[in-house]
Amino acid sequence: MTDLLKTSLNRRTVLQAATVGAVGVSPALRALVHAQGSDAPEKKEVKIGFIPLTDCASVVMASVLGFDKKYGVTIIPTKEASWAGVRDKLVNGELDFAHVLYGLVYGVHLGTAGPKKDMAVLMGLNHNGQAITLSKALADKGAVDGPTLAALMAKEKREYTFAGTFPTGTHAMWMHYWLAAAGINPVSGAKLITVPPPQMVANMRVGNMDGFCVGEPWNHRAIMDGIGITANTTQDIWKDHPEKVLGTTADFMKKHPNTTRAVMMAVLEASQWIDASLSNKMKMAETIAGKAYVNTSVDAINQRILGRYQNGMGKTWDDPNHMKFFNEGTVNFPYLSDGMWFLTQHKRWGLLKSHPDYLAVAKQVNQIDLYKSVASAMKINVPKDVLRTSKLIDGVVWDGKDPAKYADGFKIRA
Repeated sequence: MTDLLKTSLNRRTVLQAATVGAVGVSPALRALVHAQGSDAPEKKEVKIGFIPLTDCASVVMASVLGFDKKYGVTIIPTKEASWAGVRDKLVNGELDFAHVLYGLVYGVHLGTAGPKKDMAVLMGLNHNGQAITLSKALADKGAVDGPTLAALMAKEKREYTFAGTFPTGTHAMWMHYWLAAAGINPVSGAKLITVPPPQMVANMRVGNMDGFCVGEPWNHRAIMDGIGITANTTQDIWKDHPEKVLGTTADFMKKHPNTTRAVMMAVLEASQWIDASLSNKMKMAETIAGKAYVNTSVDAINQRILGRYQNGMGKTWDDPNHMKFFNEGTVNFPYLSDGMWFLTQHKRWGLLKSHPDYLAVAKQVNQIDLYKSVASAMKINVPKDVLRTSKLIDGVVWDGKDPAKYADGFKIRA
């Protein structure tokens, strides 16, 4: 063995030891489980699709830091151009897993977002950290939040265009909900278009939309480029809301149960690592800013992941409800009520023509038992209840207990 190779291996050992120390886990014990016996991963190399967004970080870091290797798999992060592309490649098997929109998975499962195919939400990847951006042109006319936007729209009777990233996805639902909370019907009173996340800023620059909802770093990028302002963060709409998930098809999960568990463990460990320290977050920002991943400047990413916000009009604040990747495991648990909420909004806005069996669908998609087994093996706390209660920006409480009544209870709907 050459001295250079020895040095390289020593550095790798030190890095692995450092990252393991940061989250207090023993990789040797876990690796042993997969190295012998019947629970070795069936597929050693897996492709995980991602969109260039800050919240792809746990998938990327699981690969970059070598957490995947500990569990007997090699993760290949695959950069995709659009959520429709992610959907198509998941459905046809070109991707094994994906960093994906919660509502996209449910849309495919029910056939409202393309070809119908049984899907699985394995775990949450992040809470919070998206935003509603309004154009600088609107802000200059006084439209800087929901109420002032509604006032301007009532005064300037023209067609207003807003963008989400996928019809059944999270950003489309946040945009719909936010507009409706301000008294604007997003179906009859505005035009909603779909634009891939990395193209949002360029489209706003040339005047293709008045506002958009997208994940970071593209809201902060719009401020840096002087073309947009942050009207609200999505954590303003729903504190600790569900966002991206680790998704796959039901077929893949059933055929490759050990591979699925191994990938979940690697991504969970990366989630822990990111949230463990300030230095880890900064290292993550430096990594994912690279051309292979988000392809933007580090300073477009590293402020908002620390909760350091500005709105583009001189206001700055520290937001404790910034993007979280682990938060003692509460981020990653696939609450049934989270999945059901997206279905209520799909029904509210006419994407579903009738009420589904909300709870039954959520139980099909969200892999609660699988997640519990993985979390238990990793000594990660699991919430006692599969439903959680939240009050959203309009004061309406969501608890998952009567989804049909909830969906039909909004004054503004399709």
